Amino acid sequence: MISKAANTFGSQCIVVAIDVKQVDGKWQVYTRSGKKSTGTDAVLWASQAAKLGAGEILLTSIDRDGTNFGFDTKLIRTISESIPVPVIASSGAGNENDFLEVFREGKADAALAASLFYKKKLKLADLKRYLYQKGLPIRN
Repeated sequence: MISKAANTFGSQCIVVAIDVKQVDGKWQVYTRSGKKSTGTDAVLWASQAAKLGAGEILLTSIDRDGTNFGFDTKLIRTISESIPVPVIASSGAGNENDFLEVFREGKADAALAASLFYKKKLKLADLKRYLYQKGLPIRN
């Protein structure tokens, strides 16, 4: 399906979402909202998805989802360094510094957050200003 979509629309249009949970020290891919393990290694699946034509990977850490404890930078960095396509980090953001860390240490190309913004714990304009002041390139 990934290859067919990439061939039809171009890889730049294909984002593969991967939900990951750490089990016995290994990152495994899960489906069904984190309820069913596929038994697949997350790093290998991200690499395979990129080879099949994914233009980006949306990487969700099930372990960090909703915790506000920060992104899983180790997971994100490992996958970012393993594949030639951009990685979007998801799950765990709790403050401005978490974003700075995921870009610098996690080597993410983008990051997302939900509850931080809709619960009004952080304003997007404030986050962008903070990251800009820390030297990150930010779009208006």
